[in-house]
Amino acid sequence: MAHAHKTVFQFISEPTDVNYGGNVHGGMVMKWIDQVGFACASEYAGRYCVTIYVGGIRFISPISIGDLVRLEAKVIYTGKTSIHIAVDVFSRKMTDKKFHQTTHCVMVFVSMENGKPHPVKPFEPLSEAEIQMHQYAIKLMDLRKDIESEMKPFIGK
Repeated sequence: MAHAHKTVFQFISEPTDVNYGGNVHGGMVMKWIDQVGFACASEYAGRYCVTIYVGGIRFISPISIGDLVRLEAKVIYTGKTSIHIAVDVFSRKMTDKKFHQTTHCVMVFVSMENGKPHPVKPFEPLSEAEIQMHQYAIKLMDLRKDIESEMKPFIGK
């Protein structure tokens, strides 16, 4: 039985991460999300993985320059070759004790070998929290199918 896999990055936001409003640029947060998601998926798969979907990035609150930033990525579902990763971003002032959530999203990666999708070990949720996240991933997959159906007439025009 596969156990949950979690990857955590932690660092200080830098002045080069700033946007015109004086906070960390959303594009920088998305880069960090892709990096921690890639690390989590690749460690879980034991091989190179590619991002195939990033859904519903929700920016909850801004990150200030000089904040301590923490990204947590965890496996929440696997398909035959896909790995679904929930990513949460938190930050806090260095003088604060508690982190607050700033961003959330779900990403899908595909395990690759020699340029082709490669099977991954199944993820089996064990705890109640893992079961809830697993069900969340399934619900999001169903919603994605509806969105793709709606977008189909407008793709490739």
